[in-house]
Amino acid sequence: MKITIIGAGPGGYEAAIYAAKKGAEVVLVEKDAVGGTCLNRGCIPTKAFLASYDTLKAVEASQDFGINAGGEASVDYPFILARKNKVMGSLVKGIEFLCDKAGVKVIKGVGCIKDAHTVTVTKEDGTAEDIATDFVILATGSVPVAPAFFKVDRKRVITSDEILDFDHAPQSLIIVGGGVIGCEIGQFLHAMGTEVTIVEALPRIMATMDEDVSKQITRQFKKEKLKVIAGDGIAEVNPSEASVSVKLSSGKELTAEYLLIAVGRAPFTKGAGLEETGVKLTDKGFVEVDNHMRTSVPNIYAIGDIVPSAQLAHVASKEGFVAVENIFGEDKVMSYHAVPGCVFTNPELASCGALEKDLIANGKEVNKDYRIGTFDFKSLGKAQASGHTTGFVKVITDMNDVLIGAEVVGARASDMLQVLTTAIELRLTAEQVSSSIFPHPTMCEAIGEALHDLHGMSVNKV
Repeated sequence: MKITIIGAGPGGYEAAIYAAKKGAEVVLVEKDAVGGTCLNRGCIPTKAFLASYDTLKAVEASQDFGINAGGEASVDYPFILARKNKVMGSLVKGIEFLCDKAGVKVIKGVGCIKDAHTVTVTKEDGTAEDIATDFVILATGSVPVAPAFFKVDRKRVITSDEILDFDHAPQSLIIVGGGVIGCEIGQFLHAMGTEVTIVEALPRIMATMDEDVSKQITRQFKKEKLKVIAGDGIAEVNPSEASVSVKLSSGKELTAEYLLIAVGRAPFTKGAGLEETGVKLTDKGFVEVDNHMRTSVPNIYAIGDIVPSAQLAHVASKEGFVAVENIFGEDKVMSYHAVPGCVFTNPELASCGALEKDLIANGKEVNKDYRIGTFDFKSLGKAQASGHTTGFVKVITDMNDVLIGAEVVGARASDMLQVLTTAIELRLTAEQVSSSIFPHPTMCEAIGEALHDLHGMSVNKV
């Protein structure tokens, strides 16, 4: 069996290795470095930056723990950038090694589906190669999106692709969009010395999460003196040689060295040959797939940011596994009812399953259609001892006590969420999960307390 995968992001390269280990002859086509957006322009570089942020904040707070760090902490931005590049380079080499060991043939070039059983790869030197294949998995990812009037010149009006490679921290930066990208990059650069202003058209930043979660990060940004303008949009953008000015819908004017567009990403399918092969797209430009990850052409599958699911690396990876398993004749269905989402700001924000705001929007009422349990970290011994008292755990069940949603705000929230993600995926009840023993002293105890709170039985909550 021959499988050709176009795109070597998390979904593509993991699907390639998985298929090879199952016995397929696999070709992986990538125009850039393996690892895709996540590794080279997204998840990993931003987390490397945020690790520097965490270290800086730890040094600044060291005296609170009886440690004298010896003066004011300073930032070496070129070193931070070099460290980020080193981390990325190491991971790229690691993926290349794994592909080689699994027998995956990696071809550098642009892949295009010529017909149902042929992929044409155009290489850097302009030559083209046709690859005969039994199945195709399309995993071409996404690109930053910006409204037309922003006129992204990649000089003064930029995207996350450019900001991550700056050799210095800008003096000032306006960020359009208070979502994941805007908040993570904004908080990091502000700590590096950049005067940051986040502009969000919606009433609050991180509006995709519940209001109590959004309030926590808003409070932290205010504490750090990071400017946030919510409920106001961009009406006009005027870049110049040395700066960029914007006029808000309210009439307020702002000027900064750069303007970063962080309003989301769009599926990248240009040049993939979808129209020629009859692969159907949705009205928003995503590739239409069934719950087996099959497109409208039976032997062509699609995964990751180009399909209408959450644009998350771990979702793409799971979709890749499902696609491969179905190619091998299994009957695997992709489920999205327990998708974890994480924001690596300080404090971290993490969620899975149903959110209260969505339940309310659908006409549901608390204690009638669903129940909520909460617990603040400030009441935990581990939180007090470690100085990480900001945040809480929030769990949601249906009226049969089945866990349907959860949110965690605070230190290591992204790691803690997995306990609740597994419970939601397996449709466990709050009673079942709370009956397990949570180790003491840990931050995870807050999960157990929040579960007990659903039944009014949290012993550490008034």
